[in-house]
Amino acid sequence: IPAKTPGELDAMQAAGEIVGRALQAVKAEVRPGMTTLDLNEIAEAVIRDAGAIPTFLGYQGFPGSICASVNEVIVHGIPSKDVVLEEGDLVSVDCGATFDGWVGDSAWSFGVGELDDDVIALNEATEWVLMEGLKAMVPGNRLTDVSHALEVATRKAEQKFDVQLGIVDGYGGHGIGRTMHEDPYLANEGKPNRGPRIQEGSVLAIEPMLTLGTVDSAVLEDDWTVVTLDGSYAAHWEHTVAATAGGPRILTPRR
Repeated sequence: IPAKTPGELDAMQAAGEIVGRALQAVKAEVRPGMTTLDLNEIAEAVIRDAGAIPTFLGYQGFPGSICASVNEVIVHGIPSKDVVLEEGDLVSVDCGATFDGWVGDSAWSFGVGELDDDVIALNEATEWVLMEGLKAMVPGNRLTDVSHALEVATRKAEQKFDVQLGIVDGYGGHGIGRTMHEDPYLANEGKPNRGPRIQEGSVLAIEPMLTLGTVDSAVLEDDWTVVTLDGSYAAHWEHTVAATAGGPRILTPRR
């Protein structure tokens, strides 16, 4: 997997830190009665105030600066004034920023007010799976060692958080650098020791997407919004991560 230099990793982290601040701003402001378009405006303001460009806006025609996916929406939810948030909603916000020619990409799921216990378990489990899975992002491993680590962590999370989890089929992470989506595609499950070698400086966007039910999904008529086939809630967590001699380095940190 192509390597970035230490200086390029620093530049990618500068972009990633802007994404982190945008996500924090959205989470700090979210409340019942807001729309997902409101969340989009908050994130875009943070990105532009930092001198960066919203990577998502116009990407293959996408109309928003974030993806705002609520409850049964897994990914790619289009921000809208018609989607009004309610107490108990689970919102997954995926955000990208381009700064000095480099891209940061990260996603964070959080609740609007109090969540049901099973939704809390889903969300905490997805975060845990991300943090466990990215530990495999080390030089010398292969691409699917990360996939396998995510799958193993998901099955452990079912016991740890007492919840049944579905790994969304056909969606996963990706390479990233000067453009948002680079090769290779990173599945969220699979057998280990396959695919290209991870080297020092390799970067992947790692993003488990888990549900409280099905592994199957459908794309709505807008050609973007991906929903669970059975209507079950979904959570999505993502970090841009570099493999370094000192271990995995999260390039999209947030407090």
